[in-house]
Amino acid sequence: MTTTLPAAPPASREERGWGGLPRRLLRGRPDDPSWARPALLALLVATGVLYIWGLGASGWANAFYSAAVQAGATSWKAFFFGSSDAASAITVDKTPGALWPMALAARIFGVNSWSILVPQALMGVATAGTLYAAVHRRFPAWAGLLAGAAFALTPVAALMFRFNNPDALLVLLLTLGAYGTLRAQESASTRWLVFAASCVGTGFLAKMLQAFLVVPVFALVYLVAAPTPVRRRLWQLVLAGAALVVSAGWWVAVVALVPASSRPYIGGSQHNSVLELALGYNGLGRLNGEETGGLGNLNQDAGWGRMFGATIGGQVSWLLPAALILLVMGLWVTRRSPRTDGVRAAFAVWGGWLLVTAVIFSWMQGIFHEYYTVALAPAIAALAGMGAAALWERRRLPEAAAVLSVTVAVTAIWAYVLLDRTPGWNSWLGPVVVAAGLVAAAGLAGARLLKGPLLALVAALAVGASLAGPAAYALNTVNTAHTGAIVTAGPRTSGGFGPGRGMPGGFPGGRGGQGGFGGFNRNGQGFAPPQGGMPGGAQGGPQAGPQAGGRPGGGFGGRGGGFGGGGPGGLLNAGTPNAAVTAALKKGASSYTWAAAAVGSNTAAGYQLAIGAPVMAVGGFNGTDPAPTLARFQQLVRQGKIHYFVGGGQGGGMMSRGGSSGGNSGSDDAQRIAQWVAATFQATTVGGTTLYDLSSGADSHGG
Repeated sequence: MTTTLPAAPPASREERGWGGLPRRLLRGRPDDPSWARPALLALLVATGVLYIWGLGASGWANAFYSAAVQAGATSWKAFFFGSSDAASAITVDKTPGALWPMALAARIFGVNSWSILVPQALMGVATAGTLYAAVHRRFPAWAGLLAGAAFALTPVAALMFRFNNPDALLVLLLTLGAYGTLRAQESASTRWLVFAASCVGTGFLAKMLQAFLVVPVFALVYLVAAPTPVRRRLWQLVLAGAALVVSAGWWVAVVALVPASSRPYIGGSQHNSVLELALGYNGLGRLNGEETGGLGNLNQDAGWGRMFGATIGGQVSWLLPAALILLVMGLWVTRRSPRTDGVRAAFAVWGGWLLVTAVIFSWMQGIFHEYYTVALAPAIAALAGMGAAALWERRRLPEAAAVLSVTVAVTAIWAYVLLDRTPGWNSWLGPVVVAAGLVAAAGLAGARLLKGPLLALVAALAVGASLAGPAAYALNTVNTAHTGAIVTAGPRTSGGFGPGRGMPGGFPGGRGGQGGFGGFNRNGQGFAPPQGGMPGGAQGGPQAGPQAGGRPGGGFGGRGGGFGGGGPGGLLNAGTPNAAVTAALKKGASSYTWAAAAVGSNTAAGYQLAIGAPVMAVGGFNGTDPAPTLARFQQLVRQGKIHYFVGGGQGGGMMSRGGSSGGNSGSDDAQRIAQWVAATFQATTVGGTTLYDLSSGADSHGG
């Protein structure tokens, strides 16, 4: 059986508008039904409303990145390097590409939650539009609309395109890369192939090596299916490879050429190296769990079932069984097509993206968070739209009708399973979805006998039953504020995380306490604070960690306190300091390079966003980076560049699993700084927070 779905005809010179922009982008393709373009506009508007509605409720969202946006909106140096603060002490633990759109918006509209989050939402709209365009190249307009809607309603997409993590830009760029690859395959276009490679390469600047997971798939599909001699295909891929390297590597090269003394420390690395960050902590370390300075996979849930598990299942897997069925079907019906068949190439591009990414996500042993699965959403949605169209065209064939019926039935049953994991949340929805899905499946089994309105009704019921579950989760996500470093979509599931929450119950083993810094050492063992306590827990602040029943914010994911109390936030979330602390830190801040220093990026971010002045994040995100060293910190104190040291925070890099050069872990550097401050300077409690005024000893103290 060969495919008969037509390819989109190339735009003629008469069809082109201003600057070569095809007029069909404005009016639709000539062979489109009259409803196609209004329906696309409705999809994009609806996606925009879904992703923008009530954005302000999430406040700073991930304050770690919001603080870097604030810094980039203030300093072009911080903007370029992705520094955590405007004085550029240390960078975030990613390349800065995802920060740049937000920082530019913040420069124009001011630093606030809307200027930070709206660019992310618009990226979601652009991704839905790109999916429509990519699917519509080879399939009817309704297939593109279905793909766009399935993507927009994926719960994890509704989460991440309303959040300020790097994943939004990454997913948009990868989707553009897939579109460019399909355009290149149609006519062996070098221009489109280089465009696709440049998009993927730029994705590296958003989230490093994760962007490259699709590269083998895109390259292999083009090598096999492009309608040109193999020699030309090979040199085209060489050009695309060069574009990939340039677009991904130009920033890395510039940073490598800038002397270390003239730039911030590269956060997330142990040797102040972008390549180490890319290949280690954000690269191979994510696969094998050997991230120096990282936390590892604390869930220990790697395996084939991870994508369907208690938490991840509700994030992205609603249409995953259908996508796998439809991928197999699409490759089967095109098995006898010519080598250059565009329909088969489309199934190969999206199917390869899905399989490679899902397998790696399932088995990676390092840091893995549920929201990473947003990278699967475009591929799942595209396969759903394309597969539905290919089967619908053949619905008069018994085998095609049977596959359609089974796909809808499986989707409805899986939706019931996922919804049953939230038994206290809209318990009526699961039975309704599975009943509607099974009725639609029965109707599709006899589709060859149906006509007119009845056939349309069955098709609409099938789509509705398939999308009702993820749509309900997406709406719950939109109506829930999300803050912190680890967030999940949808309602709380049995055995999973709750909406907008961080890690449930924190990590085991930590011993935060009164005046303490308790937590983990680099071997994962709990340690107690030294005699007399580390600088931190002030009387009256939230002292207890989450397992000890501390009030919200006493540990991960809350406001106020840290692991040892005394300051806002902790490892995975930033808090909001009270008015007294804010006023104290603001006073005279302009006379110092850093108004304060605090252990850990999230702790520092909470203060920095509150006072609008640089706060040094000692040790970077995990508190494990050897930046600054104790000697460097003492030098800065002597030079009068740091006003306050904030007690509390994360406990001096308590979560480290690796070491820096010379056998000293990054956690040791942060802990030594905290110990030196406690032994050298007088502690003052302000609004329940412990502050050390370093200016009192700028000339006399230095270790």
